[in-house]
Amino acid sequence: MSIIKKELLDILVCPVDKNPLKALEKEMKLECSSCGRKYPVKDGIPVMLIDAAEIPKKAKE
Repeated sequence: MSIIKKELLDILVCPVDKNPLKALEKEMKLECSSCGRKYPVKDGIPVMLIDAAEIPKKAKE
């Protein structure tokens, strides 16, 4: 079973750069295909707030 429905994943985009997201099942997060930010999924609901995203180390530098 997926962390979110495919129909929802198909329409969600990264709020920073508007690129598609992919589900990271084990981490319970959605990852941007471009910038690498990871957005948490809590109780099946994606938290698409920029402040809630985990920023990859290479983007912090």
